[in-house]
Amino acid sequence: MSQAAKKSAKSQESNTADGAERRGSSRLGRGLLLVFSLLAGLAGAGALLAGLALAVAYPNLPDISGLTDYRPKLPLRVLSSDGVLLGEFGEERRNYLPIGKIPKVMQDAVLAIEDARFYQHGGVDYLGIVRAGLANVGEARSQGASTITMQVARNFYLSTEKTLTRKIYEILLSLKIEHALSKEKILEIYMNQIFLGHKSYGFAAASEVYFGKPLKDISVAEAAMLAGLPKAPSAYNPINNPRRATVRQRYIIDRMLENGYINEAQHAAAKAEVLRYRQVAESSSHAEFVAEAARQLIFNQYGDEAYSRGLDVYLTLKSEEQNTAYRALRRGIMDFERRQVYRGPEAYVDLPADPKEVDSRIAEALGDHPANDELLAAVVLEADPKKVQAVLQSGEAISISGEGLKPATSGLSERGNPKTRIRRGAVIRVIKGAKGEWSVTQLPEVEGAFIAMDPRDGRIRAMVGGFDYAKNKFNHVTQAWRQPGSSFKPFIYSAALEKGFTPSTVVNDAPLFFDATTTGSQPWEPKNYDGTFDGPLPLRRALAKSKNMVSIRVLQSIGVHYAQDWITRFGFEADKHPAYLTMALGAGSVTPMQMAQGYAVFANGGYRIAPQLIAKLTDHKGKLLYEAPPQALDESARAIEARNAFMMTSLLQEVTRSGTAAKAQAQLKRPDIYGKTGTTNDSMDAWFAGYQHEVVAVVWIGYDQPRKLGDRETGGGLSLPVWIEYMTTALRNVPVSEPSAPEGVMQANGEWYYDEYAGTAGVRALSNDDSGVPRSGTEEEKKSILDLFKR
Repeated sequence: MSQAAKKSAKSQESNTADGAERRGSSRLGRGLLLVFSLLAGLAGAGALLAGLALAVAYPNLPDISGLTDYRPKLPLRVLSSDGVLLGEFGEERRNYLPIGKIPKVMQDAVLAIEDARFYQHGGVDYLGIVRAGLANVGEARSQGASTITMQVARNFYLSTEKTLTRKIYEILLSLKIEHALSKEKILEIYMNQIFLGHKSYGFAAASEVYFGKPLKDISVAEAAMLAGLPKAPSAYNPINNPRRATVRQRYIIDRMLENGYINEAQHAAAKAEVLRYRQVAESSSHAEFVAEAARQLIFNQYGDEAYSRGLDVYLTLKSEEQNTAYRALRRGIMDFERRQVYRGPEAYVDLPADPKEVDSRIAEALGDHPANDELLAAVVLEADPKKVQAVLQSGEAISISGEGLKPATSGLSERGNPKTRIRRGAVIRVIKGAKGEWSVTQLPEVEGAFIAMDPRDGRIRAMVGGFDYAKNKFNHVTQAWRQPGSSFKPFIYSAALEKGFTPSTVVNDAPLFFDATTTGSQPWEPKNYDGTFDGPLPLRRALAKSKNMVSIRVLQSIGVHYAQDWITRFGFEADKHPAYLTMALGAGSVTPMQMAQGYAVFANGGYRIAPQLIAKLTDHKGKLLYEAPPQALDESARAIEARNAFMMTSLLQEVTRSGTAAKAQAQLKRPDIYGKTGTTNDSMDAWFAGYQHEVVAVVWIGYDQPRKLGDRETGGGLSLPVWIEYMTTALRNVPVSEPSAPEGVMQANGEWYYDEYAGTAGVRALSNDDSGVPRSGTEEEKKSILDLFKR
């Protein structure tokens, strides 16, 4: 633009502003004169005194810069990479929209019921004020008595008391606001600021809360329903009070017709439309743990401002994968729960004899037992070993029989423990099957964790920190330090490759025993999970079958201190993995997040990469405040050689093809699947950690206070099915991609070797494989082991 044009535009802008100010001043002057006149016309000395007070009160009105520079409190919103809202944090739910983006049908509905003459008056409906004054300003309910401008004045600056003084201040503030702001700006502030129930402020937020849709998509009928909320959000809430809300909605539709905002056809269609409401308490994203993790990160950066400045945090995960992970973990835990002994009802309720009073008593009792997603609470009306009749919170009566009673067999037995007996008044949990059949169940005590990330750039793809966030907010992905069991063995094998071991190195799977004098504490006689020993095995087969004796011998050969140092390359902490032979069996401590990072090193060719949760951060107007820089897989991030990662991928492929995780390739029907099961001593932790080139995922299941899951519970039986269910979604339409051999490896007789360890080089077999570690070893062997166990 030329200098002359800029000067002309600036002059025009100045003239426009001056004109608006003159018009505003004129409106203000006329308004004040009319108020004086109206009050002077009122009978009584009180009105005359009130009129005289105007001259004194006006200069002392509050500063309205909060409106002229309006900055609403906007919540922190956490969204998935595909734009699905995962969580909101802040006292107020609000999605601020400029007036130009608020649909006309919503504006019309509000004007029809709140202030039909909004664009004609100067901020005050004087006739309405007179009528209200004559009624002692107790109830100004005449149409137009309290204008939208007056409501803005009241909501921002005044108390809710109904007095003459407050009404005078309200009038004066309204005139001052109309002097300072345009009509459009006043309406914009009102429609974004007004409280509409369920923590929602403004109509954009209310549309999401009540209808689960953006404001731009609402119908006439929905707009009328929302427009009825400002009067009394609790009384006219369509979810809590549908009958009363509908009466008001229909009245507003009539008002829209009377004021010419809609025609007869639209009026009829709006009256006939059946509205469908979103369940306000429902969270379709199931991302509470990941949203909380994001909240903590943003709070650390912005402090309390994070909850009011309208920040939008976009995460790296996709909503579909997050939901799949959530459902898969819950399904895995509930499958385990069905195998547990029934622990009894959650409570007992004394039901009244009068049938008319039963429903209200049930509703009251179940208020203390909210639904846990698909696990619903119900109160039993009748129960015997063949049938249970119960009532849900919704009032629906259900009948359970046959297979649905099996999980609670002990609670229905006449000889069962009275404290766990299902009888009339018992509060139980029920779940609905795919075919509509009901089953008795119980809230699980066991917990779980799921984490998936892209090994190429560290982006978190899904995170589920536990069975239910409302029940237990402890994030097991990042906070739970657990023994990894056999899922840790690949890191020991990785270290062994650098010491000359190969996939064909033969190690004896034979009994081992360390007496008290050797360990320095107590005797240790490790076992394989199945209690059997297979004799000499190549490393490939030993890892596939998860042979403990082989892992111990390998670790003993390479040295525990060497292995302890090696695992730090994957992000594990040395002090969490003491330099004992038990490290070979995963007796140290890890978090599921650490395991995902560790396995990602194998998946991406040897690079250690940090997990990334936040993709970008914007303000409420969409301005980019932060964008995560891409993480490069360069030599500065290298943790192990590419050939080591390749060899370990080959070994872990055998686990999913013919070993303890053979179900993985069988069910996913693809060869590019790699991973390892893990079951700790006494089956206290069940793991599966695995990957494909584009995604690494880890599943853990166990009790918060470690205890046995059960003699037959393993990582392959508990955690692997969860992993497979998630991968079914994550790998949909992803082509099969197996890694190519890097430099430094060669294949001979169908097996891979480092170049320097092919042929007769490298460790062909451990020298003690024929007899195993002797029960009373040499003094040198004893001293070596004693050092390990005494550290």
